[in-house]
Amino acid sequence: MTEKYLQKKPHPLGAHREGSGVRFSFVSRTASCGVLLYDRAAGTMLRKIPFTQEDRIGNVYCRVVEDIDPKAVSYLFYQEDRPVADWRARVFPRKVAYGKERRVEDLKAGFLAEDYDWGRDCCPRIPYSQMVGYCMHVRGFTRHASSGVKHRGTFLGIVEKLPYLKEIGVTTVELQPAYEFMEVPLKEERRGKLPFVVCPGEPGRQGGEGLNYWGYKKGYYYMPKGAYAASEDPSGEFKDMVKAFHENGMEVVMQFFFTGVSQTEILEILHFWVLEYHVDGFHLMGENLPVDLLASDDVLADTKLWYYTFDTGRVYGRNEQPRCPHLAEYNDAWYYDMRRFLKGDGGMLGGVLYHMRHIPEKAGCIHYLSNYFGFTLADLVSYDYKHNEANGEDNRDGSDYNCSWNCGEEGPARSQKVRRLRVKQMKNALCFLMLSQSTPLIFMGDEFGNSQKGNNNPYGQDNAVTWLDWNGKKKNAQLLQFWKMLVEFRRAHPILRPSQELRQMDYIACGYPDLSYHGRYAWQPQTEGNYRHVGIMLCGKYARDWGPEGDTFLYLAINMHWESHELALPRLPRGFGWVRVFSTESQGSRDAGEDGAGEAVGKIPPRSLAVYISAPKQEEAQEEEAGSVCGPEELEKERDTVSLPKEETDNTFAGA
Repeated sequence: MTEKYLQKKPHPLGAHREGSGVRFSFVSRTASCGVLLYDRAAGTMLRKIPFTQEDRIGNVYCRVVEDIDPKAVSYLFYQEDRPVADWRARVFPRKVAYGKERRVEDLKAGFLAEDYDWGRDCCPRIPYSQMVGYCMHVRGFTRHASSGVKHRGTFLGIVEKLPYLKEIGVTTVELQPAYEFMEVPLKEERRGKLPFVVCPGEPGRQGGEGLNYWGYKKGYYYMPKGAYAASEDPSGEFKDMVKAFHENGMEVVMQFFFTGVSQTEILEILHFWVLEYHVDGFHLMGENLPVDLLASDDVLADTKLWYYTFDTGRVYGRNEQPRCPHLAEYNDAWYYDMRRFLKGDGGMLGGVLYHMRHIPEKAGCIHYLSNYFGFTLADLVSYDYKHNEANGEDNRDGSDYNCSWNCGEEGPARSQKVRRLRVKQMKNALCFLMLSQSTPLIFMGDEFGNSQKGNNNPYGQDNAVTWLDWNGKKKNAQLLQFWKMLVEFRRAHPILRPSQELRQMDYIACGYPDLSYHGRYAWQPQTEGNYRHVGIMLCGKYARDWGPEGDTFLYLAINMHWESHELALPRLPRGFGWVRVFSTESQGSRDAGEDGAGEAVGKIPPRSLAVYISAPKQEEAQEEEAGSVCGPEELEKERDTVSLPKEETDNTFAGA
């Protein structure tokens, strides 16, 4: 092997600074190829640099071009007589407005600035047990005029909304594709001069037609999307956003839809975003991904990785425990079963109880009732059928399996009874999210009942259908307050967010299992057949991280049947009784079992959920007996924390 050959470095591909020049590396199966250099400011061509056979290693051509000022030039590759954009480029100096058609010449690549000041930036590394996720589309989150931000539809717009995200308890945002992608095909693609690849999962779309609003296709994976930046520096603006999140103790997780990329390239892309942009995690999307390779990579050991499922036994081995559990399941099993239970389907209770307690071994689990696909939470309780006519595909696109129920009237409802029921169903859904033991994630706007008018597949809608309407904060203030209360309640009770799955056993010899189920009689659950009601008790003594006494006892009374049912509250330790802290039923419910008797029975109204906590009995509040779980002062503080405001007289929903 000669010295000359050793100087050739085909990897990394693309263009990278090296000494006083730039190393260009390009894959081509034809001999006629090279680099086109341009003046970055003027856009005029400076020179054409052909690759020679001396530059070739296999199908990779690489050479160092000396005396180039990376700050002053941009480049394209060429093949035969056709310019080719570098999909591994780090930045496109020429920013193009969102939705505007581009040509290949608009994709001249530049070089990243090397002087960004991260200061003392530090990733929060929030455990899954402490996390509340929020999935959003960067443009759709603040593009609507009602957002009230200065920089609508941009990374800076998200920064302007950081106080709101903190206010509603979000710890981690998940961004739909925010790397560079073509929302409309290149002009050359439309004219048939370049091949156009349709995004998988978009039934009915024809090549070269429509808008790719979501971004689930092959993109320029090494750079933030330019049209999502308010400034002329998308890279710097994205870094500013991540830095702002970290300063507020919050995280940024990015979705990556990989197609047509090698396994080693995927690893390189993730490394780049962690090292260059300080992102906190990735939701991996696509098929045939090197999941085990990514999960066991040492550089990504502190980086959140979400995928359909992980084989943690293979990644860690039987006896190894991860130092910082960073993997998490992200699939639709919880999504569909909980939706069916919410609308009252039979035969779901056993699966629901499993989903509410399930936490994978050595990993986390992200659960959600709505996401970027399918109905929003408000549409889930307002439509029986999808309404995708605006997509231009005769309503053939999108899933027909929505597991939704319109509460008696399709779409916008005039009936006050229907509107009240929809509010209650949304409250029930939010309770399922926040009272399950794995990690909750909500889609943007669901906390105040945002609607997409029944469109369950708005992949090409860049308009009011997908733009978050912030007027809902005021119109549906009651629902938003309920969400905030649930976040605080979950935060106040660590037994709701264990790091490992509860065992349904008394393994600390306290007289109670960590988790138990109950029916009409205490300790006798009825989960078979078509039962749709159950009592769930969580023993707070197992939440040792809150102090030697742990948490309070919690009891969740759930009834998704259209008839009332009786549930028993188990007997508590001596001196304690049950106190109801909130319910999704606004009228007709009552406190039950306040004497703590084992056979105390309360009637739970149809389609409702109530939550009880243990508390010292009033007459014994001055005596702190052995086994007391909280004193009078703590109880009063908890009531202040989780109590709902006085019930609105008009419990209606102003959305769909």
